[in-house]
Amino acid sequence: MPQQKMSMTTKILIWMVCGLVVGSLINAFASEITFVQDYLVNGLFHVVGALFINALKMLVVPLVTFSLICGVCGIGDVGTLGRVGVKAFLLFMLTTALAITLAITVAVVVGPGESFDMQTVGQAEFTAPAAPPLTQVIIDLVPTNPIAAYASGNMLQIIFFTILFAICILMIGERGRSIAQGAERLNDVMMEVVNLVMHAAPIGVFALMAKTFSLQGLGLILPMLSYFGVVALVLVLHMTGTLMILLKLLGRVSPLMFLKKMRTAQIFAFSTSSSNATIPVTLRSVEKRLGVDNSTASFVVPFGATINMDGTAIMQGVATVFIANVYGIDLGISGYLTVIGMAVLASIGTAGVPGVGLIMLAMVFNQVGLPIEGIALIMGVDRLLDMMRTAVNVTGDATITTIVARAEDKISMETFSDPAAGQVEEVHLPHEAPLTEK
Repeated sequence: MPQQKMSMTTKILIWMVCGLVVGSLINAFASEITFVQDYLVNGLFHVVGALFINALKMLVVPLVTFSLICGVCGIGDVGTLGRVGVKAFLLFMLTTALAITLAITVAVVVGPGESFDMQTVGQAEFTAPAAPPLTQVIIDLVPTNPIAAYASGNMLQIIFFTILFAICILMIGERGRSIAQGAERLNDVMMEVVNLVMHAAPIGVFALMAKTFSLQGLGLILPMLSYFGVVALVLVLHMTGTLMILLKLLGRVSPLMFLKKMRTAQIFAFSTSSSNATIPVTLRSVEKRLGVDNSTASFVVPFGATINMDGTAIMQGVATVFIANVYGIDLGISGYLTVIGMAVLASIGTAGVPGVGLIMLAMVFNQVGLPIEGIALIMGVDRLLDMMRTAVNVTGDATITTIVARAEDKISMETFSDPAAGQVEEVHLPHEAPLTEK
């Protein structure tokens, strides 16, 4: 009997744990050794990790472009596209509101920061980055130069231009058919490139984890254990509770099968800390593993990666309660309701802006009268929590995509129910690769 091969998810998980262990050991025992820091942490780990992140980011813009063109042309109806967009947007806002409500409720019950000793954490300086006004965010949806939007990877502008372009392909009728067919072939090629990159994933994930924990170390969590623990608890509750209940009620599919098939994308998100960098893997998981039609997945996944802020909203809710407790400020019911409202609005208004979590947190603190310098307290453990937040955000993107696809009857339940569907297979290059059939 042939030996069963280890799945790609298992390989990545093993290498991730190895990276965590190696990084933590280096932080504990070799943080002062120059050779280890220069050649291993800032040398080998840094280079391999950066190459892996760059490889993922390299795929995002072409994959989203070709996939969106295929999706819009596949829908074939602008009215349906608008309906899908409105459903996705409202569901993303709903999950963000539920996420921060859960975060504040748990944080108020647990009370992180009530016995916090300010001396245990070195006070760092924090300057709040300026948040763009909502009017400017709306104006910036339309690119003045599409090439510049593509070059800088501005996802909202890319989505806007690509949808407009694809709608016009539909509008010119038969003459646009060859362009749509070309985009389909290019999309197939990009999916194959994703497969190739995924074969290098275990090494890339190891390097990222090893570097992060070499620099951060698990010891950093100890003084902030109450804050870190509550954020981690709420993230897990939201991912396995709130989102899965919505998936069962609105999507009418098995949450267990969903979570099993999304593991690879979650691990990628955890190790890269970037929803945008994980788009290629999320798209592949949603289409090939869950069976969602490209016409829905190609629109909702990039849209969600840009505006879905469940994880960030949870961090904001807990951070608000934590800082209020540390400084002995009573926010009251009205203060917490303000935080919920602000988080939902800010998730729209600051979409796609670098350092979005800290911008949103500074806006919330300003609104409810908390000292903004308090953000410096939580910045030490924010890198580790960011990894967990991204995994939750990606799970939310896929959950909403599945719910919308189910509502639009754009999901293959046969593919969804097949545990082996869409697994990454070994790549075999042909010995002879003729460009044309003989």
